[in-house]
Amino acid sequence: MPTKIKNILLILITAVFLLGFSVWSVLKPDEKESVSERRQLAEFPALNMETVLSGEFMSSFEKYTLDHFPMRDGFRTVKAVTSFYIFRQKDNHDIYIKDGYASKLEYPMDKESIGYATDRFRFVYERFIAGTDMKVYLSVIPDKNYFMAKANGYPSMDYGAFIDEIRSQMDFADYIDISDHLELSDYYRTDTHWRQEKIFDVAVHLASAMGVSLKGEYVEKKAEKPFYGVYYGQSALPLPADKIYYLDNQMLNRCRVYDYETDTYLPVYDLEKLDGNDAYEMFLSGSKSLLTIENPSVSNGKELIIFRDSFGSSLAPLLAEGYEKITLADIRYMSPNMLERFLTFKNQDVLFLYSTTVLNNSITIK
Repeated sequence: MPTKIKNILLILITAVFLLGFSVWSVLKPDEKESVSERRQLAEFPALNMETVLSGEFMSSFEKYTLDHFPMRDGFRTVKAVTSFYIFRQKDNHDIYIKDGYASKLEYPMDKESIGYATDRFRFVYERFIAGTDMKVYLSVIPDKNYFMAKANGYPSMDYGAFIDEIRSQMDFADYIDISDHLELSDYYRTDTHWRQEKIFDVAVHLASAMGVSLKGEYVEKKAEKPFYGVYYGQSALPLPADKIYYLDNQMLNRCRVYDYETDTYLPVYDLEKLDGNDAYEMFLSGSKSLLTIENPSVSNGKELIIFRDSFGSSLAPLLAEGYEKITLADIRYMSPNMLERFLTFKNQDVLFLYSTTVLNNSITIK
């Protein structure tokens, strides 16, 4: 075939490809969110003289087109596989894989973020707890980088300094160190969270430090659905799925979980959530601002309030054995000013339980 014809065919094929994708992109219905990345996708920006002249329209339009490009997830996978396995990049958009575990770099330590979080916790203490005889505890959950980053040559926070910073600003709380009871295998390979079936020793340690004993006679059950954690979608790599196991017994079956948002009772383990975008939400139904676990099997007069993030959803059921009532408050989803509408702070213990990831990105705390 003559060179001239080859060049013409190449140009035609390229033009058809570009035109086809352009038309496809215009005709394809917009999606509101990316299931794999668990985030909202950019919407078509407002088009007017002001946004055009300021450059805001073109900047927002670029984000919109990138979010709604046809076969976007497929191209993301090709890029990620090429970056990791061909060009041997150490990470892709701060996500790295080592020994089958995916994690996202959390570096450097943000003292302003820590300060904001501890200011909000101090507000809760001074508003509701100071001057009472309630005991207050603090525990920090290390993210997977605590076990993975420094050991594999990635930037890593000084976790000792991180915890010291928090403890110094929360001198009203007794610190309970759980780091010695954790290891990398206690976390999901594709997700940020810890595995409930691996953390009963953490629950025992926390409970013991708060004056409660746990026996832990549970049956380990396996969820039938595979679990693809948040890093599976964000990395865009074909990582093997995790399995979710949960600990169950008759005591937990008798517990009642009250949801203040909906004024309804929920199961401790909401197995219907296994079919949703985030199967980890099966633990206490996921992101809820205020819940109580009422345990009719216990009559020791003990109650616990946990100020927590999502890690607390899988831990709290393991603490239920030691308390008549556990209240879980997530002040990322409700203002602390609203707490007195629902809670009476009297004769309870209080535990502030947060992951390093949330504390280092505390803008979500109200």
